[in-house]
Amino acid sequence: VQLQASGGGLVQPGGSLRLSCAASGLTFNSYALGWFRQAPGKEREFVAAIKWSVVYYGDSAKGRFTTSGDNAKNTLYLQMNSLKPEDTAVYYCATITSGWHYASWGQGTQVTVSS
Repeated sequence: VQLQASGGGLVQPGGSLRLSCAASGLTFNSYALGWFRQAPGKEREFVAAIKWSVVYYGDSAKGRFTTSGDNAKNTLYLQMNSLKPEDTAVYYCATITSGWHYASWGQGTQVTVSS
């Protein structure tokens, strides 16, 4: 399984970014896929996931972030709106087990929210 996140960058508070995660080595719609993030000195934080067609969001993402998948492109997306400085972190996409553990993840993408 290979997962490659992209689309991060520097954005001002209140701005938007769209992250993409290209997945290979798996049958895309047979896996639960999601996003987590990690800021320096902080623990990993759940952001969002699509698990058996149900979408879940972490508290910090609710109302601002939307995740979706394109089965034809084997790609997972994370649309992030109304970004805040506290959203600054490296964002990773991952496969998620039935027990809500992160099984596989690739190189993350840096998101920096700053004026």
